Amino acid sequence: MTSSEQRLATIRGAVPPQRHNARTIAALTGNPGCTRRAVLDGAGVDKPLLAERVGFPARFGQSRFAITRGNVFEAQVKADGGVELLRLVAERLGVPVPAAASWTDLGDGDDPAGRARRSAALLTEALPPAPTDHDEPAALFDHPMLGLEVAGQRVHLEPDLVAARLAGRFHVVEIKSFPVIDGQADPAKLAAAAVQSAVYVLALRELLAAQSVDPQLVSPEVVLVCPRDFTNQPVAHLLDVRKQLLVVRRQLDRMDRLDTLLTDVPADFTADPAADPETLAGSLAQVPARYAPECLASCELAYFCRHEARGQTGALGRPVREALGGIADLDEVLALAGGQRAADPEQEEAAALLRAAARLRADALTATA
Repeated sequence: MTSSEQRLATIRGAVPPQRHNARTIAALTGNPGCTRRAVLDGAGVDKPLLAERVGFPARFGQSRFAITRGNVFEAQVKADGGVELLRLVAERLGVPVPAAASWTDLGDGDDPAGRARRSAALLTEALPPAPTDHDEPAALFDHPMLGLEVAGQRVHLEPDLVAARLAGRFHVVEIKSFPVIDGQADPAKLAAAAVQSAVYVLALRELLAAQSVDPQLVSPEVVLVCPRDFTNQPVAHLLDVRKQLLVVRRQLDRMDRLDTLLTDVPADFTADPAADPETLAGSLAQVPARYAPECLASCELAYFCRHEARGQTGALGRPVREALGGIADLDEVLALAGGQRAADPEQEEAAALLRAAARLRADALTATA
């Protein structure tokens, strides 16, 4: 165990580490400047439990009923060796439905590294002799283990399914329990699914590249399988995640390495749920966060960070914070807008914008009086 790994284990406390998944990586890349989340996720901290301990429990996530319903739907879609799933995927891709398909379950075993090696071997063995050879039997892989470098740390990811030997390419298949009603899905859930799927596509491309195989054999078109309307009848849709791939790759490249971030984290920092709430809250305050309203939909600690950010420009959103440059305090913003205090040289541009906005607001109020 390296010194960084020992430090992260100490931060986490005597609880099992939580593994990264596509959702946590999507949230990290959506807010790459948040040191607090990067450190907590790198340490495998149980953030829902931590949020409860500090008095700001998370207000999102699936209910137990929704999780059960999702598991039942996934089992239904994968039944009989994926016969119906294969038909759905092939028809959505516009290729002939294969007469047969091999089914490989890669979900066995507790060692992620071992599973990743087995997944890499079997996935590359499944490649057709040539990209144009469509006569090879189709191959379906259930829960392969993929890897990705996040903040200098190797993390393991497990997509629902990867379909190979369909039109000579790999296709990531994501099975979601949210419904598609009259051909339309919830835009927020669809957007989240696209980003998470892009993480899997990126990880699968890196796996192929590591095996000296062309990563472009992984299609940027993800097959999303959801219930149709208010039934459990599955329907498949294509998601083109090329844009999300570029964003995720760029944000991962921008993230600082964990060992670099840890050098600025106080030695007594802890997220051990066994600590008392006051100690935990004080400890979290020592590591900078980068709160934005969008965090409420993706981070379990968002309500704690929002409370902490009251009176700060960041609580109003990234566009406001960025437009105001380095002015972080709302009282200072109001004083500059009203001319009650002189701006420092580096604040002059933002102060001019604030004074102009204050004049426009005063004129509008006068006109409507």
